[in-house]
Amino acid sequence: MKNTVTASIHFYFKGKEYTPRIVLDVDSHMQSKACLPNLFPLIAKENDIDLYSYEYEMMQAEEISFTDASGLISDFINNGQLDISGFEAAWHDQHILNCLEEISQRHMGVTSLQEQPDLERALREAYELGMKGRRD
Repeated sequence: MKNTVTASIHFYFKGKEYTPRIVLDVDSHMQSKACLPNLFPLIAKENDIDLYSYEYEMMQAEEISFTDASGLISDFINNGQLDISGFEAAWHDQHILNCLEEISQRHMGVTSLQEQPDLERALREAYELGMKGRRD
């Protein structure tokens, strides 16, 4: 399932109430940058707020609220707050699992590693060994 979320900020500027928002395709950011981007400039740009304005500074003083989530990210939102590090770790783990399942299906006809936990452990161990070799 695709990961999407609405990020919004509620603030006041010059006596007027604002709630700029953006609907974020989380997967595209995670795939290209391996982490979630700084959302303040994205929200500002989407809502025609100048990044060099006092309005933008006032917006940055408030917390971002997350709603209308779909996919894995929805498990990491509690009372409008997103556990970013928890989500990023889970997303990476799920991404690795998806890749390993593709490999196991292509080479062994295994469609679900959940049904073959020994194979999943072996593939994860091989993946970790490969990653360790890249770091050394």
